[in-house]
Amino acid sequence: MQRLVQLALDLWGGGTPAPTAPGARPPAPAPHAPDAGALRVNSDQNRPPALDAPGPDAIKKVAERNRPPAARPAAAPPAEPLGTLLAPAIFRHPRAQREVLLGDALIGYALQRARRRSIGFTVGPDGLAVRAPGWVTIAGIEQALQEKSDWILRKLAEAQTRQDKQASGRIVWRDGAVLPYLGAPLTVVLDPTHGFTGQGAALVDEPAADPAGGAAAPARTLRVGLSRSASPEQVRDAVQAWLMRAARSHFTRRLDHFAPLLGVRWTRLRLSSAETRWGSAKTDGSIRLNWRLLHYAPAVIDYVVAHELAHLRVMDHSPRFWDTVASVMPDYAGLRNQLRDQPAPLWE
Repeated sequence: MQRLVQLALDLWGGGTPAPTAPGARPPAPAPHAPDAGALRVNSDQNRPPALDAPGPDAIKKVAERNRPPAARPAAAPPAEPLGTLLAPAIFRHPRAQREVLLGDALIGYALQRARRRSIGFTVGPDGLAVRAPGWVTIAGIEQALQEKSDWILRKLAEAQTRQDKQASGRIVWRDGAVLPYLGAPLTVVLDPTHGFTGQGAALVDEPAADPAGGAAAPARTLRVGLSRSASPEQVRDAVQAWLMRAARSHFTRRLDHFAPLLGVRWTRLRLSSAETRWGSAKTDGSIRLNWRLLHYAPAVIDYVVAHELAHLRVMDHSPRFWDTVASVMPDYAGLRNQLRDQPAPLWE
């Protein structure tokens, strides 16, 4: 029985898919959805693959394999308790039903049976998910996992590194909180005496002191009309409300800039708080963009805007689509990498 393997990874979720195994038939093309122009978050904001304490059986297997042959006793018990031996890392999907040992890592993966012609692997923020035809045995699935173990382990490590970066950039919602805005630091200042004409907050360029005594670039601050005793939730909500207004204004200007260049017409802008998509486009001209894009540099935002508008001409990710993007963003590949490699801060 010919086993068919296809390794699929969402373009925006952390890399490109691994190649299909030799001799495998390609999967049947999926029907085209109206919102096929979805740009996904690396997300971002999801749980990392869990690192747990391994079970004794897994530890024993790894320790036995790693021990040099000359040092392997014939029948003697281990010189040290199992808990002191080198333990494998564990990556466990929150919906994992099965486990497999890949190299020195124990992988808990979510398995879904599907009507498809090949085995598909997806590595995302939650870990490894597998979709396989009903006729493929568990042994066949896990053999395929072993064959692609290097790729799977690399992508799992990248997803965890990304989550660590997000955690280190977590925003502490208080007076003096700092968050990225258009690619530069923005400091939140609680100022109940400031008049904001109903907006609740205002962007201000404050004079900055230069220790060397020379001229310094002004420090950008967001003055929020709250008392310094405001709760973290109040501060967060006020900042989010201001950012969403700023995002709508910024996105509208950039849509109006790129649409004529691409020869398309957009009809509606909706802001999104999705955890897995930066944006999407529909054939009726409606565009959805994630307001958290405002954390990134203007050029990165322009890439996402141009990407979604390009879908109004080509509703897939074929070479013709990327040629359309490149016609207005020649350096789109580098900007796409920035979006993937620089996660937005976690909001809580």
